[in-house]
Amino acid sequence: MGNQLSGPVADVAGQAGYTDHPPRMGFFTDTSVCIGCKACEVACKEWNLVPAGDLELRGTSYDNTGALGANTWRHVAFVERDAPRPVVDLGMPGSGPPGGKTAAGPGDGTQWLMMSDVCKHCTHAACLDVCPTGSLFRTEFGTVVVQEDICNGCGYCVPACPYGVIEIRPDDGRAWKCTLCYDRLRGGLEPACAKACPTESIQFGEWDELRERASARVDALRAAGVTEARLYGEDPADGVGGDGAFFLLLAEPEVYGLPPDPVVTTRDLPSMWRRAGLAALTAAATIVAAFLGSRR
Repeated sequence: MGNQLSGPVADVAGQAGYTDHPPRMGFFTDTSVCIGCKACEVACKEWNLVPAGDLELRGTSYDNTGALGANTWRHVAFVERDAPRPVVDLGMPGSGPPGGKTAAGPGDGTQWLMMSDVCKHCTHAACLDVCPTGSLFRTEFGTVVVQEDICNGCGYCVPACPYGVIEIRPDDGRAWKCTLCYDRLRGGLEPACAKACPTESIQFGEWDELRERASARVDALRAAGVTEARLYGEDPADGVGGDGAFFLLLAEPEVYGLPPDPVVTTRDLPSMWRRAGLAALTAAATIVAAFLGSRR
C-alpha cells in the first residue's frame, strides 16, 4: 500500500516520490471567527468553475448547500441550537470584524455555530489507495487532487473517504472535490477561499506552522473563558494521520456533522491481502497434496 506512510509526522510529499519539494501546505479553519458570509463558497466556485448545483432552500437554516459534494467544494454549515453561553469576545487581534462575535446572544440562550468545511487532504488518504487509474494523486505540496481527465467514474473513492467528501457529478460521471487550488499554489498564490475570507477564519500556510498557530489560538480562547474550544484533525496520531485541513471547533465534532473518530478506511487492507495470500497458498497446497495422493 504505497499510501500507508510511516513516521509520527509523515513527509507525505517525500513518500509520494518527490525528492525536492516545498513544505506541506494546508488549511486551518477557525470557526470562532466565521461569520457565515459564504465568500469562500463563491470564490471557490468562481475560480474552479464549479457548477452552481442544486440549492436547498429550507426554512430552518441559512445553509442552502447542505453538504460537501461534487458541486460544493467549500460548504458553510449553519448550526443553531439552544446552548446558553456567556457573552465572550471571540475576536482575533489583527483580524476579523471589530470586537469579533459572541458565543451567545445576550440572554437569548441561542448559540450560532458556523463552519466552512472542505476536503481534509488526509495524511493517510484512503481515496488514493483505492483509485485504480491514478486519477487521484498526491501533489508536491502534500495535498490530494483528482485529475478529471483520468477519472473513469468507478466511484471507489466515494465510500473510501471517511469524511464523505468525494462525490460523483451526475451529469458527467466523474469524481470531484477540493484541490486546495493546486493551480494557484503552483503559481505562488493562496487558495481562492482563503483569499476571499474577510475574517481570516480560513488560514492557509505551512502545515506545521498552522498547527502551532491553532494550538495558541485554542489556549487564548480557553483563557478568555471559551472552555469548549478544541482542535479537530490536527493530530498526527489520529486515525488518518492528521488532516491537511483542520479546524478549531466550539462544540463536539458531531454538532458540525463531522465524525468524532475518523479512521482511514483502507487501514486493514495490507493484513487482509496477507491473509488472502496465505489462504490461497494453503488451498493450493491442499489441492496438490490431494492430487499426489490420488496418483499413489
